[in-house]
Amino acid sequence: MARSLVFSLTLAFLFIGMVSARDWNILNQFKGLKPSTTTSQNGVASLKGPNLNGYCESWRVNVELHNIRDFTVVPQECVWFVQQYMTSSQYDDDVERAVDAAILYLGKTCCEKKKCDGMDAWIFDIDDTLLSTIPYHKSNGYFGGEQLNTTKFEEWQSWGKAPAVPNMVKLFHEIRERGFKIFLVSSRKEYLRSATVENLIEAGYHSWSNLLLRGEEEEKKSVTQYKADVRTWLTSLGYRVWGVMGAQWNSFAGCPVPKRTFKLPNSIYYIA
Repeated sequence: MARSLVFSLTLAFLFIGMVSARDWNILNQFKGLKPSTTTSQNGVASLKGPNLNGYCESWRVNVELHNIRDFTVVPQECVWFVQQYMTSSQYDDDVERAVDAAILYLGKTCCEKKKCDGMDAWIFDIDDTLLSTIPYHKSNGYFGGEQLNTTKFEEWQSWGKAPAVPNMVKLFHEIRERGFKIFLVSSRKEYLRSATVENLIEAGYHSWSNLLLRGEEEEKKSVTQYKADVRTWLTSLGYRVWGVMGAQWNSFAGCPVPKRTFKLPNSIYYIA
């Protein structure tokens, strides 16, 4: 009888532990609160509450893992969540971890300033990799809740006021000072070149080797194909592409595959 009681109690404690571990979520800060509805500046209603925390975090993580693809808008019930994350210190911390990983990787490459032969390359995307588009989304209240208005967004880009993504100026110059040739490969259109150059310099970036934007011929291709073609071109010139860093999976897809890729978080939009 005693053995049976002890066994039953043990199972009960194990079960409680399993349930507690499964239910624990760092995003349960709203636990115990009733869901509430808020309306963004553009009139998008979003439901907030503990029952959505897990779902929206799971959706965001699966976007980053590239399990969820080709979405045109963020689920309406998760717009508030994406905004909360992208404007939080957690986003800054996540970017910093990616930067730390890249710096650690740099120490394992064969390129050092005294030894480099000038053919070691690193590729950066621009939007939400070097320059942040968060101010645009803040001022327009979208954060993925509506399809991106390309005309309006390009007008904002032409102002050249985008701030640097946290910690990225540090990484950019760390890579440059090690002797890598830095290539900036962006899906921005060619007519935005002057504004882009001025914005990059103002944000703290300088001395890159080449800035590649999309001309009329490149605009006929998908962004994925365009960026893959740039890597093919660099490889044909004899460059060794040690790393590619971007906030969209289109920066890494296709051949040739770079030696290493570093993805920055961005679940606001998806560009193929």
